[in-house]
Amino acid sequence: MMIYNSDKHDRKTIRLKGYDYAQNGAYFVTICIKNKECISGEILDGKIVLNDVGEMIQSVWNGLPEHYPHVELDQFVVMPNHMHGIVVISNDNYKGGETPPLRKRTLGQIIAYFKYQTTKQINQRRNTPGIPVWQRNYFDRIIRNETELNHIRRYILNNPLKWHLDKENPVGNPDEDEKKFWKEFS
Repeated sequence: MMIYNSDKHDRKTIRLKGYDYAQNGAYFVTICIKNKECISGEILDGKIVLNDVGEMIQSVWNGLPEHYPHVELDQFVVMPNHMHGIVVISNDNYKGGETPPLRKRTLGQIIAYFKYQTTKQINQRRNTPGIPVWQRNYFDRIIRNETELNHIRRYILNNPLKWHLDKENPVGNPDEDEKKFWKEFS
């Protein structure tokens, strides 16, 4: 018999309480691979070199607007053990003749679909059915203005260059610039 432990079994949300994640807006998302395992490529000379898993992750990410017509993708990068991306939800994006869904899709549903599709494909390639690929949750930030959007774009673009300092790098440490960046928007 398993004993209930509230610290272990009560899942805490990291979403902004009361916020409607289906509403129009731009969202900065970070999704980490389980146990920070480097499965999607490597950084060489400050650039990401994706392997077949990384290319598949990128392909599924790029296909999100085909599955969710109200989604646009902005800057993103697949790193060895995580990915960063900007998702723009615009419920006014339905083209002539298309009928919007009765229920708007939330950021969480979009990320869940992405994680499901990539996990399924990665497990097919590795012949490891049912094995989790992604960490249980994801991190998001509601982008509040153009200045913040541009800072985040630069952060994503420069992420491979700073891999040796990245907190997600198993052998790296976050640098002071990264700490200041996040502190500025907290």
